[in-house]
Amino acid sequence: MIGSSIAKRYARAFFEIAEEEKQFEKYYRELRSFSEIVDGNENLKEFLANPIFDQREKRDVVDNVLQKVGLAGVTANFLRLLADKRRIGILADIVASYRELMDAALNKQRVQVKTAFPLSNELSEHLKKGMEDLTGKQIDITIEQDASLLAGIVVRVGDTLYDGSVKTQLNNIRNLLGEEI
Repeated sequence: MIGSSIAKRYARAFFEIAEEEKQFEKYYRELRSFSEIVDGNENLKEFLANPIFDQREKRDVVDNVLQKVGLAGVTANFLRLLADKRRIGILADIVASYRELMDAALNKQRVQVKTAFPLSNELSEHLKKGMEDLTGKQIDITIEQDASLLAGIVVRVGDTLYDGSVKTQLNNIRNLLGEEI
């Protein structure tokens, strides 16, 4: 919980800089890119999160990675600040909080959809349009196939889950019958 509120504060500060410069998405892409590099390398991730290692060593490693990926400017300075303030370990949380702020400012909503079978392009577009009508926002939809659903669809819009899967309906029936016995 504390880490989450700290991540939100850092994300808010970085977002305010992006807002001044009108560079929401550019800074998000850069921040996410660096975060994916860290998350993709378990040794690097553990090194940066481990309090045993000297902050100067961590800063040098961050500088090295920034140089190799060609990242400079505001985002690079922000990442150096995180290393200096011992907050580089919560980078993934900062990226997630920043994305929420950016989406709100750009009137976007991210929607995750799980289906038992692949959706046609036409059906995907119809679903996206329906979600845009429902939320009144521009929708960024991610569709994932999950055969364990048996049939139906599960849609997550923010914290709201719409579960129309056969698997859930069967589990509900099973629970209902179990209570009756």
